[in-house]
Order: sequence, then C-alpha cells, then structure tokens
Amino acid sequence: MDLRSRFTAALKTSMIAKDGPQTSTIRMIMAKLKDSDIAARPSGVDQIPEEQIISMLRGMAKSRRESIEMYTQGNRPELAAKEAAEIAVIEGFLPVQMDASAVEAAVDAAIAKAGATSVKEMGKVMAVLRAKYAATLDMAKAGALVKAKLG
Repeated sequence: MDLRSRFTAALKTSMIAKDGPQTSTIRMIMAKLKDSDIAARPSGVDQIPEEQIISMLRGMAKSRRESIEMYTQGNRPELAAKEAAEIAVIEGFLPVQMDASAVEAAVDAAIAKAGATSVKEMGKVMAVLRAKYAATLDMAKAGALVKAKLG
C-alpha cells in the first residue's frame, strides 16, 4: 500500500475512533502533501513520488523536534507534549530506519562501490547511498560516518 492510501485509511480510522489529535495530524500531513503536489505541477509532475513524501515527513518530524526543544526551554510542557504526539503519528508512516551496524555496512559497501579514497569523493558515496537506501537511511548520520571513514 502506498503512502497516499495509508494516509487516507489512517484518516478514516482515526475519524471513526474520534481520535482528534491523530486526525488533525493526518490532516496536516495531507495538506502539506497537497501543497507539495501543487508546487511540483509547473515541472510537469501531478503527484510527487514516494521518496519526496518520505522526505517531506522527515522534515515535518524534524521541525516538530525543534519546536519541542523551544517549548521545553520556554517552560511550555503541554505544547511540547502536543508536538511529541504529532511526531509519533508522522513517524508511524515512515519506513523503519536502519540500525547503526546496518548503516555502517551500507556506508562501507557504498565507499567500495564508488571507489572513493578521500573526502573529496564524498559526493559519489552519498549518491550511491541515496540511490539505494534513501527511504531507510538517515542521510545526515550517514554523511558524518562517510566523512569520518574517508577523512
């Protein structure tokens, strides 16, 4: 089942269950997705692909993590808890992330495949990783690991 179908099904389920916070979060996701689709239309794309949807979801979760940090510093635990609940819903749609050992193995394989020997060739390695593991790999963590291994 693709993500768009999962959003629709989850929205129906949460509405039937009268789960207000989950319903509102899924509606936010769907609104952001519609905005992204509309923004992509000038380039001839009706709907953005799954990889971009996953990237969009990761961005939404990241911005909420930053909000939690600010709300915690501002002594607003109720708002931080609301953001944390939204993150839980958003991350429920994301593919399971690779664990540390799997990330290291993927990075080693990508370095070997790209034939990289120095940090200057980091872009080649990242391109290999992005092509093969875009959905299940946190590129920021992988980038740091690639840099450490090549540096």
